This record gives sequence, structure tokens and C-alpha cells, in this order.
Amino acid sequence: MTETLDTADGHSVLTMERRLKHPPEKVWRAITEPERLADWFPSTMTPELRPGGTVDFGSEGSGTVTDLDPPRLFAYTWGDHHLRWELHPDDQGTRLVLVATFDDRAGAASFASGWHICIAAMDLALDGRPGVDPGYDHVALHEQFIAQFGLDAGTTETTADGWQVRYERQLTRPADEVWALLSSQAPPDAVRNGQVLEHDAEPGGRVRWELVEGTGHGARVVLTHTGSEGEPASALSAVNARMKQLVADLSEAREPASS
Repeated sequence: MTETLDTADGHSVLTMERRLKHPPEKVWRAITEPERLADWFPSTMTPELRPGGTVDFGSEGSGTVTDLDPPRLFAYTWGDHHLRWELHPDDQGTRLVLVATFDDRAGAASFASGWHICIAAMDLALDGRPGVDPGYDHVALHEQFIAQFGLDAGTTETTADGWQVRYERQLTRPADEVWALLSSQAPPDAVRNGQVLEHDAEPGGRVRWELVEGTGHGARVVLTHTGSEGEPASALSAVNARMKQLVADLSEAREPASS
């Protein structure tokens, strides 16, 4: 199993490779036939199998078939994502390659963990065990891919008034839980406005936490630290530490209390 996250033409490109023990013809049916897609795909899906054909995702809209070469290649759009499924013969089985292209780089770990679980569910269905839980911990997978893809650090830029450190992080906990934790840990002089919380930072500058729309059921938090004095490298280190602590505190809150 391999996963990589790259950039091409300004888009993020997630590539996931899996080896399945079933032949390409059988895997092809699993990725193109609605009754088999229902066993593992994360949405209702009915594809019109021709180049330019419509892919019906039910209440989630529709996409377009961009590439079709049975039983080797099937590619289509889904919202602002492009999904390319390649099936390569591998002894008696198949080397499956998924290439997902999208713009939301901060959501890459969520996409990777979701597809990891979906492909595992497909493999079970191919074994004749549809509906069996693959047994993966989505939160643990998400955090694994955050680290693997280097999404666990902020960035620094120079502004007209000084510098700004920014860290955008997709979380696995809902917005109300994240906001409650941030509010409980905020200093007394913090200013709250909707789902934005601001306060002074040490040794200087201003810190701003904002919850924005993310992927799936988890919140997306954008943490910025702006200042005009001192070294931005120190602020970057502090921002990374703050975000790491937030994730750790959310994880601790998720754990069931011991008896």
C-alpha cells in the first residue's frame, strides 16, 4: 500500500495504490455497476459508461465521465474532485491505483482516510462479505495521513505591516466541540465574534482562531499569528505547538473515561 500527495498545475493530487487478489474484470464491475458500488462507494452512484456520460450521485449532484477504457481505466468528476481509477493486472489479482485531484489541500488527510476505508470495504465485498466493517479507526488514519503528507505545520509570509504565520488544519471533531474547548482555554481578555476568537500573544502580536467549513463532519480551524516585532520563526514554532496541543486536547476529550 502506498499513498502520496503531490501538486500539479496548482491542484493537489492524491495517489493511492492497493493490491487486490481479484482479477481486473471483477474489480471493474465493483467500480462501475451501481449495485456493487452500493457496497463500498461513499455516495449513491449510477454512471453512464461512455466518454462524456453523466455520473448520477443522487442528492449530491452529478459528474461527467472523462476517461473510459474497460476494464483498465475509469475516470470522472465528482463536485470539484476528479477521480481516476486504474486497474493493472497483477499475477492473478489487480493493482488498483486511485488518482484523486482536488483544490482543498488541507482536506487531503480526510480524503485519504476516507478512500482507504472505502477501498478496504470494496475488497471485503469482492470477497463476498459486503457490509462488513473494515475495522479501521478513521481518526487514527486521518492523523497518520496528516503527518505523512506534511500537513502538520504552519506557513510564514511577510506582510506590509510585518509578518503573519498561518496554519489551516482539518479536524475530526465537530465545530461545537472545538469551539467549546477553544473558549474554555481562551484568556480572559479574548474577543469572540461568531466562531472567531482573538487575543494577544506572547511575546507579542495577535493570535486569531477561526472555525470555517471543512470536509466531512469535522471542523476546520485556521490559526493565524500576526506581528511586527520579533522573529516569525518563533511565532511559527508557537503556532505549531498551539495546534498540536489543540489536537491532543480534542483527542483526550474523545477518549472514554476509565472506570
